[in-house]
Amino acid sequence: MTSVVAPVAGKVVGLTGVPDPVFAEGMVGPGSAIDPVRGPGVAVAPISGVIQKLHPHAYVIVDDLGRGVLVHLGIDTVKLNGEGFQLLAEEGAHVDAGAEIVRWDAAAIEAGGRSPICPVIALDADRERVTVTADGEVGTADPLFTWE
Repeated sequence: MTSVVAPVAGKVVGLTGVPDPVFAEGMVGPGSAIDPVRGPGVAVAPISGVIQKLHPHAYVIVDDLGRGVLVHLGIDTVKLNGEGFQLLAEEGAHVDAGAEIVRWDAAAIEAGGRSPICPVIALDADRERVTVTADGEVGTADPLFTWE
């Protein structure tokens, strides 16, 4: 079983709380989403593994079982072309769950007219194998969901 932790602190809103149908309807995969605490902060690794993809607004970490978890920092943030994000890690690096990956500011994302909600997705997972364990408020690196 893979335990996935919250990459950011905030309120768990689930995928249905994401203002993007691709995430909200689970087309990318099952998981959850967090409405982050506003202000500057750091997004961390949701699992231990290798950073397979690293963009300023999103990253994928793959564990030793080959399971990939996507963290997307806000909605439509790809259009910012990296502005407002600072990479703290490198693609290909091995990281532990809770390691700092990207510095960003959820309040600035929101002030720019975008949603700062962060989907956390179990890529290529069967829905019935993912169990969301968090509800309400979570801190950075608190348990979010399990993947059997």
